[in-house]
Formats: sequence, structure tokens, C-alpha cells
Amino acid sequence: MTAIDLKSEQQASLSRTRYRYSIAAQFFFFAMDLVTGRKLTLGKAKLLEILASIPYREWEIRQYAKITLRYKNANKVNQSRNVIEWGRHAQDNEYDHLQVIHIKMKEDGLKDPWYLWPPITFFIVLTYVVMSKFLAWVNIKGAYHFNAQFEDHAEHIYAQMVSMHPEWEDQSVTNDHVEKYADVASWADVFRRIGLDERDHRNKSFIFCDKAEFVVKYEGMPPYAPE
Repeated sequence: MTAIDLKSEQQASLSRTRYRYSIAAQFFFFAMDLVTGRKLTLGKAKLLEILASIPYREWEIRQYAKITLRYKNANKVNQSRNVIEWGRHAQDNEYDHLQVIHIKMKEDGLKDPWYLWPPITFFIVLTYVVMSKFLAWVNIKGAYHFNAQFEDHAEHIYAQMVSMHPEWEDQSVTNDHVEKYADVASWADVFRRIGLDERDHRNKSFIFCDKAEFVVKYEGMPPYAPE
């Protein structure tokens, strides 16, 4: 497997113009900034990761319903299985991100911000669950497209956060869970790896919503993009 230059890919994320977000996505990001503030913090990233796995779970539920109803159609079943397999992997990956951020905040002695108080987080999560469920059942390609925008936004956030924290370059990774997630030397590279994961989620979402022309390829990427 080709080694990935995480620092170069972070710079590529910073240099690349953001996708032109829909009005719905712009409103969502604006609402998030109203709640969390515009400043990029680990607490804000933590909330993003709490929300990030929700759409994949809703797609999985929808695809299992499709498999049950269309079990005689092998093509439909295979299409649904592809979404399910990807969604499960993406969910696990987003949960890893959440755990990594939580560990970093504990190491730095940072407390959760007010919006991560469980009753408030529950309301935010419930709102996003309803939205994701609605999109999954009413317009699945629209759901993939919205998620691509969410992940594009997340990729840029992590690239910016690494730039904002040059001290991370000299902070060694000593936690076993973090080392299992990413075999890298510094916390800067851990967050670069998270940002690259978000690019992979972004790319795959664009593929599933038939917008593969927006896939951003890179050296060493998984073999999911069309040639």
C-alpha cells in the first residue's frame, strides 16, 4: 500500500475550494455555529462526530427494508448491501474519531462545553435523527448529497484545526486506543488522518448520489473511486 503524506493532504484540503453548499447545508452549518460559536474547538469537533454517524445508521435501516421487500431482485439487493457495508464501516470510523477527540480533551484537561451537557446534546441528536430519517426515506440521493457536504465541511475543519495548533506537531501519541486508530507519531498527524477519513466519506457520498465528478483523489486512497 502506498504511504500517504498526511501533511501534504492537509495542505491540499486547505488549498481546495469548498464544495458549493446547498441552502439547506448552509443553514445547517449556520445553526451549528449559533450553538457552538464560530471558533474551531475540540468540543465543536466532538459534537460533529456525535452527529456524523447518524445518517449512516438511517441509511442502513432503509436498505434493510429494501432488501426485505425486493429480495428477488439481485441487483437491488447488491446495491443495498454496498450501502450497508459502507455505512457500517463509516459509523465505526466516526465513532473512532469521537473517542480520539475525547481522549485528546482529557489529556489537555479540557471540559465539555455547555452544548455537550447530555439533555442539550440529546435534543440536538434527536433533531438530526429526525432530519436524517426523513431524507433517507423521502430522497436517499438527497441524503447522500447532504452528507457529502457535511463531510466536506468536516474535512476543512480538521485541516484548519491542525493549522491552528502547531503545538500538536510536537505532542507524541501515547494512548493505545489512539495508536490503534492511527499509527502516527504526533497528534497533528492524528487529526490529519481524521480529516482524510472525512474526505473518504465525502467522496463515497458523492459517488452514491451520482456526482462522482466531485471525488477528490489522492495518492494511496482506498480503491472506491471510478477510474
